[in-house]
Amino acid sequence: LNGMGIQPDIIIARAASFIDKRRRERFALFCNIEPENIISAPDLKEIYELPLILHQQNLSNILLSKLKIKNKKINLNKWKTLIQLIKAPKKHQITLAIVGKYFSTGNYHLKDSYAALFDAINHAAWPNKTKIKIKEIDSEKSDREINKQLKGVNGIIVPIGWGKRGVNGMLSAITFARINKIPYLGLCLGMQLAVVEFARNIAGLDKAHTTEVNPKTKYPVIHIIPKQIRNLKSRAYGGTMRLGSWDCKVKKNTLAYDCYKKTDISERHRHRYEFNQKYLKILKSKGLVISGKSKKENLVEIIELSKKDHPFFIGTQGHPEYKSRPLNPHPIFLEFIKAAIKNKKV
Repeated sequence: LNGMGIQPDIIIARAASFIDKRRRERFALFCNIEPENIISAPDLKEIYELPLILHQQNLSNILLSKLKIKNKKINLNKWKTLIQLIKAPKKHQITLAIVGKYFSTGNYHLKDSYAALFDAINHAAWPNKTKIKIKEIDSEKSDREINKQLKGVNGIIVPIGWGKRGVNGMLSAITFARINKIPYLGLCLGMQLAVVEFARNIAGLDKAHTTEVNPKTKYPVIHIIPKQIRNLKSRAYGGTMRLGSWDCKVKKNTLAYDCYKKTDISERHRHRYEFNQKYLKILKSKGLVISGKSKKENLVEIIELSKKDHPFFIGTQGHPEYKSRPLNPHPIFLEFIKAAIKNKKV
């Protein structure tokens, strides 16, 4: 960078441990920078400690000074409390299963596709004082193998996904959660497949499906809404997706309301397929609860099972994991983990 005429103001240096005085001085000499503007970013047991480590090295004031912004007192007390919470002894220990299609990629087992989900689980675990073990289950495994791996878990999550690969395994996991009264959280595809599973096994709509997987299904309980079909035909694929933040009205006296504690919410979206309103009446008559609808277009956003039929079973078209923050865990994840803790005690 120096050779190209780009001179750094600050260097944040990654290393296994803190940079010592000798190395800081050599670094400063060869990079033509003041030693105090070299900030150490060492390996940490908890990555959330890093803001405090950076602050201890005066990074905030250095940045403000470089930008010619007046220094101000920086209060990190909430963040310090968070670190104490993360490190505090845990009262509970539970096992959650995530049944997804993206764990398996060729010969590798990955979890990066669900990074936001893992973070949201952690954010909600800390205030619940809970240590969580995650079972990462490849949904392309056989139903028998999936059911075997699900035995003993305290909660089941079916996350995002596209296409038909691994869908049968996810449906099997949803059936397992429903029958065995295990807390279930469906995210986007996990919500859509929960509707499919209910339609097939409770409403008697044999082989009901999403048209994403079976375009010729007799009972397309999940489909692309008609006005979007012409966009698909003209290959305007971006125009067929529901993206960004969408406002939703939550119905009172539902599990969703118990989570959010309010009727007006907003969640981020990234999907193409929707609940088919044609099947709304029959699915509701069989016990499916529609607990959230979009304020715009009246699209089904949240489905659930009655609290008298299942301790915690909910699916959302939105992505609550995208809005969870370390200091502000998402309420759905908070309540899901509480339900999983309760499930372990049963």
